[in-house]
Amino acid sequence: MNIIDQIHQHRSIRAYKPDPVPEELLNTILLAGTRASSSGNMQTYSIIVTRDLELRQRLYEPHFEQSMVLDAPVLLTFCADFNRMRKWLKISDAPDNFDNFMSFMIATIDAVLVSQNVALAAESHGLGICYMGTTLASCDQIADILQLPPNVIPVAGFSLGYPAEDPAPRYRLPLDGIVHQETYQDYTPERLKEIYAVKEKEGWARYMAYPELRQRIEAVGAENLAQIYTKAKYTRETHQSYSQTVLNLLREQDFFNN
Repeated sequence: MNIIDQIHQHRSIRAYKPDPVPEELLNTILLAGTRASSSGNMQTYSIIVTRDLELRQRLYEPHFEQSMVLDAPVLLTFCADFNRMRKWLKISDAPDNFDNFMSFMIATIDAVLVSQNVALAAESHGLGICYMGTTLASCDQIADILQLPPNVIPVAGFSLGYPAEDPAPRYRLPLDGIVHQETYQDYTPERLKEIYAVKEKEGWARYMAYPELRQRIEAVGAENLAQIYTKAKYTRETHQSYSQTVLNLLREQDFFNN
C-alpha cells in the first residue's frame, strides 16, 4: 500500500505474537528513523532497543504494568540526548551552550520526529506499535533502569512486534476542526459540539465496553467523554505529579540552566 493508505490504517497494537523481530529488519526501520528532520542536523536523540526480558520486567511497573511491555519482543525508548553532542563539543574545543530548557525542547522534538519515522517504517513492514505516554510520566525511573547519563531524558517510547490482533482504526476529529486557515480561528461552544459529536459517542461506547473501565468511570461519576478524560484518566493531581517528575529530572540531568 502507498504511504497515505498506510497512515490511515494506523492502529495501536497491544497484543503481539512471540515471533522475534529480525535484526536486519530492525536496523532497516531504525535507519529510516534517522532520516527524520533534525534541528541543525545535530541529531540530538538516542534510541534504546530493549529486548532482554529481565529489563522489560523491570520497566513493566514504570510503564504502569501495560502488557505490551512484556508481550512485545522489542521495546523502543526515544531519548532527548545532548550528552553525545556536548561531549563532542568538549573534545572539539567548542563552547557548550546546551545545558538549558531550550536545548531539551530541541532534543525532544528531534526524538519524537525520529520515533514517528520509525513507527511508519515498522508498519510498512507489517509490524505493529503502541506508543506509551508512560515513558515521559515515569521518565525518572526509566532513566535509572536504562542507565541514562546526564543530558539524556526518555521522552517517547513504544512496543514493537508482529500483531496478534486486528483492531479497527480509531476515529479522529474532522480536519476542519483542527486546521486553521491563515490565522487561528477560536472555537464557539456550538462549533465545539459539532467537532466532538462523533468522538463523544464513539469514545464513550469504547470505554464503557470494558467492564473494568466502566466500573472505574462509574466510580468517579463521569457522565461524558470529557469527564472520563479529566476525572478518570488524566486528573489534575496525576498531571501535576508527572510535571514535577519531569522538572526534577531536567534539573538532575543538567537541562535547567535557564
